[in-house]
Amino acid sequence: MPDDNPRTSILLARLIGPLLCAIGLGMLANGEVYRLMAADFLQSLGLIYLSGLLSLVAGLAIVNAHNVWAADWRVVITVLGWLGIIGGVCRIVVPQFVVLVGVPIISHGTVLLVAGIVVILIGALLSYKAYWR
Repeated sequence: MPDDNPRTSILLARLIGPLLCAIGLGMLANGEVYRLMAADFLQSLGLIYLSGLLSLVAGLAIVNAHNVWAADWRVVITVLGWLGIIGGVCRIVVPQFVVLVGVPIISHGTVLLVAGIVVILIGALLSYKAYWR
Protein backbone atom coordinates (compact mmCIF):
# COMPACT_ATOMS: atom_id res chain seq x y z
CA MET A 1 0.00 0.00 0.00
CA PRO A 2 1.41 3.41 -1.00
CA ASP A 3 2.55 5.66 1.82
CA ASP A 4 1.05 9.13 2.36
CA ASN A 5 3.63 9.86 5.04
CA PRO A 6 5.33 13.24 4.45
CA ARG A 7 8.66 11.65 5.46
CA THR A 8 8.45 9.36 2.43
CA SER A 9 7.86 12.39 0.20
CA ILE A 10 10.85 14.18 1.71
CA LEU A 11 13.10 11.13 1.36
CA LEU A 12 12.19 10.67 -2.30
CA ALA A 13 12.56 14.41 -2.95
CA ARG A 14 16.04 14.27 -1.37
CA LEU A 15 17.01 11.57 -3.86
CA ILE A 16 15.25 12.81 -6.98
CA GLY A 17 15.75 16.58 -6.58
CA PRO A 18 19.57 16.72 -6.65
CA LEU A 19 19.65 14.04 -9.36
CA LEU A 20 17.41 16.13 -11.62
CA CYS A 21 19.43 19.29 -10.87
CA ALA A 22 22.65 17.54 -11.88
CA ILE A 23 21.08 16.16 -15.06
CA GLY A 24 19.61 19.54 -16.00
CA LEU A 25 22.90 21.35 -15.35
CA GLY A 26 24.68 18.76 -17.48
CA MET A 27 22.19 19.32 -20.29
CA LEU A 28 22.77 23.08 -20.17
CA ALA A 29 26.54 22.99 -19.68
CA ASN A 30 27.26 20.20 -22.19
CA GLY A 31 24.36 20.27 -24.63
CA GLU A 32 26.35 18.93 -27.55
CA VAL A 33 27.79 16.08 -25.49
CA TYR A 34 24.28 15.16 -24.31
CA ARG A 35 23.04 15.27 -27.91
CA LEU A 36 25.86 12.89 -28.94
CA MET A 37 25.08 10.56 -26.02
CA ALA A 38 21.40 10.56 -27.00
CA ALA A 39 22.31 9.78 -30.62
CA ASP A 40 24.54 6.90 -29.48
CA PHE A 41 21.79 5.65 -27.18
CA LEU A 42 19.21 5.69 -29.97
CA GLN A 43 21.48 3.52 -32.12
CA SER A 44 21.42 0.70 -29.58
CA LEU A 45 18.18 -1.23 -29.12
CA GLY A 46 19.91 -3.13 -26.32
CA LEU A 47 20.56 0.08 -24.37
CA ILE A 48 17.01 1.25 -24.99
CA TYR A 49 15.72 -2.07 -23.64
CA LEU A 50 18.05 -1.97 -20.61
CA SER A 51 17.06 1.61 -19.80
CA GLY A 52 13.44 0.50 -20.04
CA LEU A 53 14.05 -2.18 -17.42
CA LEU A 54 15.73 0.32 -15.11
CA SER A 55 13.09 2.97 -15.67
CA LEU A 56 10.27 0.52 -15.05
CA VAL A 57 11.81 -0.72 -11.80
CA ALA A 58 12.49 2.82 -10.57
CA GLY A 59 8.99 3.98 -11.52
CA LEU A 60 7.38 0.99 -9.83
CA ALA A 61 9.46 1.58 -6.69
CA ILE A 62 8.38 5.22 -6.54
CA VAL A 63 4.70 4.51 -7.20
CA ASN A 64 4.60 1.60 -4.75
CA ALA A 65 6.12 3.77 -2.04
CA HIS A 66 4.48 7.06 -2.97
CA ASN A 67 1.28 7.03 -5.05
CA VAL A 68 0.12 10.33 -3.56
CA TRP A 69 -2.34 12.37 -5.61
CA ALA A 70 -2.47 15.46 -3.39
CA ALA A 71 -2.88 19.02 -4.63
CA ASP A 72 0.63 19.99 -3.56
CA TRP A 73 4.29 19.49 -4.48
CA ARG A 74 4.22 15.77 -3.59
CA VAL A 75 2.24 14.97 -6.73
CA VAL A 76 5.39 15.77 -8.74
CA ILE A 77 7.07 12.69 -7.25
CA THR A 78 4.07 10.52 -8.10
CA VAL A 79 3.92 11.86 -11.67
CA LEU A 80 7.64 11.18 -12.12
CA GLY A 81 7.07 7.61 -10.92
CA TRP A 82 4.22 7.06 -13.37
CA LEU A 83 6.27 8.60 -16.20
CA GLY A 84 9.04 6.14 -15.33
CA ILE A 85 6.60 3.26 -15.57
CA ILE A 86 5.14 4.45 -18.88
CA GLY A 87 8.58 5.20 -20.35
CA GLY A 88 9.96 1.88 -19.15
CA VAL A 89 7.11 -0.12 -20.64
CA CYS A 90 7.43 1.73 -23.97
CA ARG A 91 11.17 1.02 -24.13
CA ILE A 92 10.66 -2.65 -23.32
CA VAL A 93 7.64 -3.30 -25.55
CA VAL A 94 8.36 -1.04 -28.54
CA PRO A 95 12.02 0.06 -28.50
CA GLN A 96 11.84 0.94 -32.20
CA PHE A 97 9.17 3.55 -31.38
CA VAL A 98 11.64 5.23 -29.01
CA VAL A 99 14.06 5.57 -31.93
CA LEU A 100 11.31 6.88 -34.22
CA VAL A 101 10.33 9.57 -31.71
CA GLY A 102 13.78 10.29 -30.28
CA VAL A 103 15.75 11.01 -33.45
CA PRO A 104 13.66 14.04 -34.53
CA ILE A 105 13.60 15.36 -30.94
CA ILE A 106 17.37 15.43 -30.51
CA SER A 107 17.85 17.05 -33.90
CA HIS A 108 16.24 20.29 -32.67
CA GLY A 109 18.73 22.58 -30.97
CA THR A 110 16.34 24.13 -28.50
CA VAL A 111 14.91 20.89 -27.14
CA LEU A 112 17.88 20.17 -24.86
CA LEU A 113 17.94 23.77 -23.67
CA VAL A 114 14.25 23.78 -22.76
CA ALA A 115 14.43 20.27 -21.30
CA GLY A 116 17.47 21.24 -19.22
CA ILE A 117 15.66 24.25 -17.78
CA VAL A 118 12.52 22.24 -16.99
CA VAL A 119 14.54 19.43 -15.36
CA ILE A 120 16.47 21.95 -13.22
CA LEU A 121 13.24 23.66 -12.13
CA ILE A 122 11.64 20.37 -11.08
CA GLY A 123 14.85 19.30 -9.34
CA ALA A 124 15.12 22.67 -7.58
CA LEU A 125 11.51 22.45 -6.38
CA LEU A 126 12.01 18.96 -4.97
CA SER A 127 15.37 19.88 -3.43
CA TYR A 128 13.89 22.98 -1.83
CA LYS A 129 10.98 21.02 -0.36
CA ALA A 130 13.32 18.29 0.85
CA TYR A 131 16.23 20.27 2.28
CA TRP A 132 15.12 23.85 2.97
CA ARG A 133 11.46 23.47 3.79
